[in-house]
Amino acid sequence: MKPLSTNIFADIPEQLSDELFECIIKKDNVLVERIVSNGHVTPAGQWYDQKGDEWVILLQGQATLLFEKNQQLINLIPGDYLLIPAHTRHRVEWTLPDFNTLWLAVHL
Repeated sequence: MKPLSTNIFADIPEQLSDELFECIIKKDNVLVERIVSNGHVTPAGQWYDQKGDEWVILLQGQATLLFEKNQQLINLIPGDYLLIPAHTRHRVEWTLPDFNTLWLAVHL
């Protein structure tokens, strides 16, 4: 059987009322997902606090992450990536409005 190929930039809905999270592959303790933001941010007062590490790369658009512990803001442009250790509370503070910001996240 021949492997199927798909494009990371394909099949993004025209309108996104909420941030889009799509599983690309899940195997054992690894989850790879595509995330699409279009002006979306983490709701006020909410923080991501994952059980495992998360490696994320910004493929398109722009974004700002905020880390709770030191209130550090990290601005991301295409090609920027970082490892967010497990239980590091963080949130998406800003994404480029009226443009699809595309992330690739690997949860370990």
